[in-house]
Amino acid sequence: MRLPRSLQARLGLSVGLVLTLLWLLAATITAVILRGEMDEVFDSALRETAERILPLAVTDIVGREDEGVTQHLAPIREHDEFFTYVVRDAEGRIVLQSHAADPAVFPPYEGTGFHDTATHRLYSDAALQGTVRITVAEPLAYRAEVAREIQLGLALPLFILLPAALAAIVLAVRFSLAPLRRFRSRLEARSARDLSAVPATDLPSEINPLATTLNHLLDRLRAAFEAERSFAANAAHELRTPLAGAIAQVQRLRSETADAAARDRAGQIEATLKRLTRLSERLMQLARAEGGRLRLDHAADLRPVARVMVEDLGRTAAPGRIVLTLPETPVLSDLDPDAFGILCRNLVENALRHGSDTAPVSVALTPDGVLTVANDGPVVPEEVLGRLTTRFERAGANGDGSGLGLAIVAAIADRAGSALVLTSPRPGTLSGFQAAVRLPRQPMPER
Repeated sequence: MRLPRSLQARLGLSVGLVLTLLWLLAATITAVILRGEMDEVFDSALRETAERILPLAVTDIVGREDEGVTQHLAPIREHDEFFTYVVRDAEGRIVLQSHAADPAVFPPYEGTGFHDTATHRLYSDAALQGTVRITVAEPLAYRAEVAREIQLGLALPLFILLPAALAAIVLAVRFSLAPLRRFRSRLEARSARDLSAVPATDLPSEINPLATTLNHLLDRLRAAFEAERSFAANAAHELRTPLAGAIAQVQRLRSETADAAARDRAGQIEATLKRLTRLSERLMQLARAEGGRLRLDHAADLRPVARVMVEDLGRTAAPGRIVLTLPETPVLSDLDPDAFGILCRNLVENALRHGSDTAPVSVALTPDGVLTVANDGPVVPEEVLGRLTTRFERAGANGDGSGLGLAIVAAIADRAGSALVLTSPRPGTLSGFQAAVRLPRQPMPER
């Protein structure tokens, strides 16, 4: 038999089973003790009956004129006679018997005391030097019936009290495990990125060490993640100044040298340094997305942020390369505008870098807070599409990208309570790529 997985069910089942077995054992022992006491009472009654009837029988028999005649005592009224008796003379002839006595039940006189047959319990006694003998019989079936009634009287309350006791045990176990259920609910309610300690002040002493160990583990994980994010952000920040200086030196070298091969080599070095600069910026954005506070206590309109991002990127792109569609009503959200700007910039830059040069990039923000960025281009295979939010994953062989843009967007969307949805081809077309994020929305204030 497999035990249930629930601790509450295991405790209720084990305690209820133990209680049931103990009650059955106690009832059995009580029944055995009562049966012994009951036999003593019945034997005493059997002997008392014989000793009361024998003197009366002696008086009646001695005063008779006819000897050897059996006298039947007639009942005063109809009743069940559990004790029957016969009185014999020295020759064994029955001279007196109760009205319901069956002579076949009574064996020959074997002396004073208790005797048993297959069906009756007997007690015999004698008077007048053994010339008058009495034997009183009691059916064993009567004793068995009384024993059954006693056992039933002991067992019947168990069928009533035992279910009530089991229900009380279940309620008591459920009440005792309520702090553990609350602890589990606190764990289930938190997001995967919430590594703060779980309140465990009301847990039982047997479970509290487990909760303490879990909280210590969460503290160590949070410290490890914070160290990782801090290192990435600090390293990226510290690299910006030397990279900018190196780019300036390379640009000066290109302007001062007349050697065409040296200018080409300096141009390649400048391109590599600029790629490192973009990578350091992406690392800072990723650290910001994974470690900073992205939800504010107030809501702001995200349309100006989207407009500024698109205009800034449009300065370095061909005219008409980016098409922005904004609603007429404000799009209020408690998402940090800086985080939204990072999200929007990465999506648009990704579309510009990997999309077709002859088709515009479509950027749209809907009134219900859905930001979509779509571009034309070859269809991205489904197996590649599922890996694009992984760090340093690129869709193609183009080495200009850092492989962090969509990972940053996915991290911001996840921490904002949403998800990045990638689709290829674009809905309603046979080509292209679309990224969509539903932003956390705040209702418009009533006027």
